[in-house]
Amino acid sequence: MRRTVLAGTGVMLALTLTACGGGAGGGSSSNAATSPSDPGKVSGTITVLTNRTDQVQDGTLARYAAAFNKIYPHVTVKFQGLTDYENDVKIRLNSKNYGDVLSIPNAVALKDYPNFFAPLGSAADLSKTYNFTDHATVGGQVYGIANIGDANGFVYNKAVWKQAGITTWPTTPDQFLADLAAIKSKTHATPYYTNYHDGWPLTNWGNALGSPSCDPQANDKLATTKDPWSPGQDLYTTDKLLYDIVHDKLAEPDPTTTNWENSKTLLGTGKVGTMWLASWAVVQMQAAAKQAGQDPADIGFMPFPVQVDGHFCSVVRPDYQYAVNVHSAHKDAARAWLDWYINKSGDAAASLSPSSVRGAPLPADLVPYQANGVKFIYLTNDRTAQVDEIDKASEIGINGQDYPQHLVDVARGAAGGDLASDFNDLNKKWSDALGTVG
Repeated sequence: MRRTVLAGTGVMLALTLTACGGGAGGGSSSNAATSPSDPGKVSGTITVLTNRTDQVQDGTLARYAAAFNKIYPHVTVKFQGLTDYENDVKIRLNSKNYGDVLSIPNAVALKDYPNFFAPLGSAADLSKTYNFTDHATVGGQVYGIANIGDANGFVYNKAVWKQAGITTWPTTPDQFLADLAAIKSKTHATPYYTNYHDGWPLTNWGNALGSPSCDPQANDKLATTKDPWSPGQDLYTTDKLLYDIVHDKLAEPDPTTTNWENSKTLLGTGKVGTMWLASWAVVQMQAAAKQAGQDPADIGFMPFPVQVDGHFCSVVRPDYQYAVNVHSAHKDAARAWLDWYINKSGDAAASLSPSSVRGAPLPADLVPYQANGVKFIYLTNDRTAQVDEIDKASEIGINGQDYPQHLVDVARGAAGGDLASDFNDLNKKWSDALGTVG
């Protein structure tokens, strides 16, 4: 996924790099976080920053830490759950105090990873064990390892869709919109929920890139595409669908009042029909359904409504990649936790998500994808740094929350313009940036 700078953060991050850069120099040994060989010699207190506030609250992470301490008895692990993870960590990056282990925020461009994170090992070595290492490799060194991969798709309440008379996955955006309209007219559910207020769930729309075209090079091609919001382009297809959902009043009446935590219960209980997220969200919606006395089996997962040669396509990307703070005083303890969490905690299986560890079995929630011939697409990452630079210069932030929030605002009439004018503006910004840095 893309390590794209959020719109409007370029100046702040530039100041960060000047004032607090780690100076890792592409992976110097003095800054490395190597895997410890003797658990008994590893000690210290480390802080882990996480967006999984649910796992902090329900004790899951505490249980993980207790299991970890059976192997590493001299390490104390503390967790800080951040609801607004992207923005909170983005601010902390202005100092050296951003935990010992953290998920890499989208606001950090790939080329800047050595300034903030410790090298974990060579790409040649780590790629033998983990998928997605190319998404966090700079100068041959890996700076982040994903716990899970995410297949993209819509999490939906099958009972709601069935009540509306829909029993098959839509194969076109128009059919998808017609299905949402049927939900609106035949049920009491809100057909679609944007999660506009929290913002970060909307960034998942950026992860749809590659699914409409079924093209592994979809992200890399942005480095040479002047008008990515033109008909036939993936960003046009995905963003137009989001726009049409809101414009056609198939989403919640007032997106400024949405609430991420509450949205799980809304979908789990059938008060909401659909949300574009990723495979990681299925287990959370199922848990919410169960807690509310509903059937967790009602929670389904469907691909983006476009087929290529008769097949749906779902891009599988790394979820947040875990890194060690280059300034950490306990890099050995931090690396010990990172390794144990990804390889031994069982969190990937519990999350019904594809593990980044090579050879791990497919999770249960993706078995329907496999049974229905959905193709899993892994995006190439050869030109990510260049795409990052173009995106930064354009001030769009194709994987940030400001950009889809503005699209929603235009669609609901809270901002000026319409679909055509918004896409023309995006194309101009991208084309100008391409001409400058491309």
